[in-house]
Amino acid sequence: MPKHNNVIANAHFKKDWQGIAGSCRVRTWFNQAGRKKSRRVAREKKAAAIFPRPTAGALRPVVHPPTQRYNFKTRLGRGFTLEELKVAGISKKMAPTIGIAVDHRRRNRSEESLALNSKRLKAYKASLILFPRRTAKPKHGDSEAAELALAAQLKGKLMPIVKETKPLEMVTVTPEMAGFKAYHKLRTERMNVWQVGPRIKKAEEALKKAEEDAKVAKMK
Repeated sequence: MPKHNNVIANAHFKKDWQGIAGSCRVRTWFNQAGRKKSRRVAREKKAAAIFPRPTAGALRPVVHPPTQRYNFKTRLGRGFTLEELKVAGISKKMAPTIGIAVDHRRRNRSEESLALNSKRLKAYKASLILFPRRTAKPKHGDSEAAELALAAQLKGKLMPIVKETKPLEMVTVTPEMAGFKAYHKLRTERMNVWQVGPRIKKAEEALKKAEEDAKVAKMK
């Protein structure tokens, strides 16, 4: 033990770099360059295997995350709804075959999301080049030979989300706006919501009492 008011010794002598007592206890990363090359080669092999499809995978919709904390943002969702596919004129069975993700459980809660994702599908459909299964026997809907010759594989993000910057509108503060008491208004409206039931009950009781008073007056 150390003398007086000195720090208690806490030396770390358990690091075994050379592996004398067994395996090396220190985590090393000497294969970082090799791993980097392996990942690059794997990406190239995957791109060659799925050619001419995009390397990013299937097209996904733009959705709002759940909860009040994140619902003002947008991100890519799991798949397009059946209603969005219907508006875009794409069948639910054909969509996965042309690189469109489908989510049959998701529902459109607003007209804005339906319009946004159907527009996204139409834009994708307009730039799509469909290769025939048999080059000698192309089917209806397949792209022409001239378009097939111009086809190139898309590498990178597939139709990324573009953030729209809305211009900031400046307004002059009017006396009416300056005199508006927002907190008082919120409290009043909240109280009105709370008092809906008691007020209805009070009105029914007053009506019932008036009817009873009218009956008593007739009896007299």
